[in-house]
Amino acid sequence: MSSTPAESSSSSNRGLVWLVAGAFFMELLDSTVITTALPQMAESFNTQAINLSTGVSAYLLALAVFIPLSGWLADRFGPRQVFGGAILLFTFASVLCSISTNLWFFAGARVLQGFGGAMMVPVGRLVVLRTTPKADLVRAIATLTWPALSAPVLGPPLGGFITTHWGWHWIFLLNLPLGLIGFFLTLRWVKGEPGGRRPFDTAGFLLSGIGCSALMYACDLASHTPFDLPQVAISGLTGFVVMFLAVRHLKRTPHPLVDLEALRIPTFATTIWGGSLFRAAINSAPFLLPLMFQLSFGLDATTSGMLLLALFAGNLCMKFATTWVMQSWGFRRVLLVNGVLVAIGFAACTLLTPTTPLPLVIALLFFTGLCRSMQFTALSTLSFCDVPAERMSGASTLSSIFVQMSAGLGVALGAIVLKVASVWFPAEGSSLPLIDFHIAYWVMALLSIIALFDILPLPADAGNHVSGYQSNR
Repeated sequence: MSSTPAESSSSSNRGLVWLVAGAFFMELLDSTVITTALPQMAESFNTQAINLSTGVSAYLLALAVFIPLSGWLADRFGPRQVFGGAILLFTFASVLCSISTNLWFFAGARVLQGFGGAMMVPVGRLVVLRTTPKADLVRAIATLTWPALSAPVLGPPLGGFITTHWGWHWIFLLNLPLGLIGFFLTLRWVKGEPGGRRPFDTAGFLLSGIGCSALMYACDLASHTPFDLPQVAISGLTGFVVMFLAVRHLKRTPHPLVDLEALRIPTFATTIWGGSLFRAAINSAPFLLPLMFQLSFGLDATTSGMLLLALFAGNLCMKFATTWVMQSWGFRRVLLVNGVLVAIGFAACTLLTPTTPLPLVIALLFFTGLCRSMQFTALSTLSFCDVPAERMSGASTLSSIFVQMSAGLGVALGAIVLKVASVWFPAEGSSLPLIDFHIAYWVMALLSIIALFDILPLPADAGNHVSGYQSNR
């Protein structure tokens, strides 16, 4: 029996959502998977492992610089061309990374990868938002959020396995078949014509690029050991000042590189300001937990990585319930109640000790993963529920900038709190006192509570028109 046009269109849309989610996963995984391969890569490049942070930083900085450019490129050349081109560029750069023979060749290849990744995330999401019916938006966004939750958790253990059994080159070569498949599916499923010849905002590009990259560099520096406070402070202050100038310019110019008008929409603004606090707190968990397991509990890297898979399992399992939960209770209630649960999850981590039975540790991490997944999905869906089509490009770009910043900020805040706590409770040799991590978890719990105050002013029915909220429940 042949499928109807409506069924065919729905199937194509689901395929498109999974295509974009797969591209997101490839890009986000690549930013975390190499961390466990750095010693072997340093040996191949005949340099010290700490110098490989240049490659990690180059990738993050390229993302920060080029994400603001993505909306203009999509409008100028069309989403299909930009998204497909980004996948090809990312894939080609991955091959260059795999054949790198020295640090600077590798760093250059990582910059190319960052450029491709900066185009894939906001443009891919823009394509999904423009083609997905409102009734299917929650399900589509739930699919798009799982890479952001799973990649930081799966990246380190996967990178360690590949490096140990196949060699570090295969970390990047795996992107070759995935990228080619993604490119051909893009030609088949992604539509979209150029939106016009909007003038290029050179000043906006320079200011936003410098500001974003300075802030990302400060976050990256803050996650390193030893902690260089003067460099972090100078880079962070530079970023804030330049971003202030960038925002002032974008508000005044008639053709801004990034349209800030979406920030006037209450639901979108809430997910940017309060949502960024939530994301920063949530993104600290994959950084703090494995460090605690290794430096305070005395577990090896493999065991701590396997424990973190419980976090991923919670993320994955919640995906089957997000649509039903939001349809039953509405966005505002879900964000408030689940936000409290996120804070409780962090507070519960302060009860963990080296003598805590592993089943209890796994159960707590699973619970934390459930809450992380629900909050991410609710925030991501609410972001765009009231954004009109003509503002969608700017909104997608803005959201990508803040999501990327909050990911780096979460790791940076975790590192800073550990550093400050160590002033009162100093390290003993290579280990850290457990209380340092407990202080960090309390700070993240407090950050989650503070974020709730940005959600409280929302009306009770905010976003419910896209969730299919049942008012009789």
